[in-house]
Amino acid sequence: MAFAWKASGLTYNRYLAITARVVRRSLKEQPRLQAERRGEMELRFAKWEKSKQGENKNLAEVNSADMAEHAGKE
Repeated sequence: MAFAWKASGLTYNRYLAITARVVRRSLKEQPRLQAERRGEMELRFAKWEKSKQGENKNLAEVNSADMAEHAGKE
């Protein structure tokens, strides 16, 4: 049996990010603000090609842009 997130073409990490965002948005005001602060990411990554490091990118910004791009395809 295939998982719904897998059948819809999502990665597990993207699925977790979406569900976490939904849960945070369903909270009342004060707990929601605290949860949103905990959910902020300060992770960076870089792609390596031919033994050369590419540009460092903020993971949260790349995820947001990618999610917005995929939201239009649904």
